[in-house]
Amino acid sequence: MPRRRIGFWYRFAAVICKPPLVVLLKRDWRGMENIPAEGGFITAVNHNSHIDPLAYAHFQYNTGRVPRFLAKSGLFNKGFVGAAMRGTGQIPVYRESTDALSAFRAAIDAVERGECVAFYPEGTLTRDPDGWPMTAKTGAARVALQTKCPVIPVAQWGANELLPPYAKKPRLFPRKTSRVLAGPPVDLSRFYDREMTPELLKEATEAIMAAVTRLLEEVRGEKAPETPYDPRTERLEQRRRTHAQRNGRNGRQDRTRGERAAVREAREEGLGT
Repeated sequence: MPRRRIGFWYRFAAVICKPPLVVLLKRDWRGMENIPAEGGFITAVNHNSHIDPLAYAHFQYNTGRVPRFLAKSGLFNKGFVGAAMRGTGQIPVYRESTDALSAFRAAIDAVERGECVAFYPEGTLTRDPDGWPMTAKTGAARVALQTKCPVIPVAQWGANELLPPYAKKPRLFPRKTSRVLAGPPVDLSRFYDREMTPELLKEATEAIMAAVTRLLEEVRGEKAPETPYDPRTERLEQRRRTHAQRNGRNGRQDRTRGERAAVREAREEGLGT
């Protein structure tokens, strides 16, 4: 399958975005040889800054294989930004609607046309306190198993130092380095031609994220936690703590009410002071 031409809109976006990226970020890019020269494929990328899609797109644009991102559908309706999103072939994600599965169908179609679809398997910015990848959603694995296309794991670090997660202002000085490392394809062949159960998708997703995490360990020169941060577990734990605190407050209030009632009774009986 031949590669798709980059096209006017992607080149136009590059003209606008590349100069500030070059000024703001030094580059330490490795593994470009692992990006397939031809045919459709998926990249699975960790997500730790609102600007890392630009930093990562800069890396992959320079390989000659531009990524098609899955992005919130609302971005496609915002004037120039919407025109650029549509023109560059990004894929809208309609969350919590009857069109929610259309993004996956579009991703499959793009891969089968010979394009690259970039997935952030975590689905959002990592909430791991130290910036490591979280547990992931199964969308990338689902598309990969249905198309049997190569899945290229990619780790990135540095854009998050320029703009930390959920920060409103960038940290311009000292100048940061965008480190991007693409690895060889993840071997998912053991999952092919099997019933696509939730358990199978979960196992394939874990294999993809393990490859991304190993690359990030290499980029950072550190060891990742043994168990990935799980936002669902954290939400359940937060609810438990909130419930315990509420019960504790109610218990203290009940004890206080009881103590006040005892004092009133003692005073009424002439026993209080």
